[in-house]
Amino acid sequence: MKKNKKIENIVASHKKLVAEFEKNSVDIIVTIANAITKAFKRGGTVYICGNGGSAADAQHIAAELVGRFECHRKPLPAVALTTDTSLLTSVANDYSFEDIFHRQVDAFVNKGDILWCISTSGKSPNILAAAKKGKKKGAVVVAFTGEKNSLLEKTANICFCAGGDCAARNQEIHQLAYHIICGLVEDDFYK
Repeated sequence: MKKNKKIENIVASHKKLVAEFEKNSVDIIVTIANAITKAFKRGGTVYICGNGGSAADAQHIAAELVGRFECHRKPLPAVALTTDTSLLTSVANDYSFEDIFHRQVDAFVNKGDILWCISTSGKSPNILAAAKKGKKKGAVVVAFTGEKNSLLEKTANICFCAGGDCAARNQEIHQLAYHIICGLVEDDFYK
């Protein structure tokens, strides 16, 4: 019976965040999708970074944009900065873990690109360093956080905050949001 109650509590928490998302976040999701579309139309690239589950989300987003989301179309330029293990481990070893995304942003990101930073806490040092460097280089910094008023939210140009008190629930809402964004961007180009 304890497991059943735990499941019910998790589902209830998820439903509450989805309802809050629907009520409060539609405009910010449209704003993010429009910024990405604008960057693509100007020849820009989307770069995505995150740690742990958010690193997997970065790869997922890049796959949806480069591959396809819901329709067959030409690829859109997106790069997950989480995938090059040699680069990540050499920078972490030779400099610090805090620099693993910052150095890639310095090397690859240009003015007008999108730097999409994902941190459920909104305070991951390596994500903050990347966001600050991206902003300094003239990229549009999009943040996905869990906690409101985080350091990452304050650094970003545009921030979507899932608003939950559990990283797993925030990641679930992040996935809903980025799937919607990928669909909106695809619609702007191909429907």
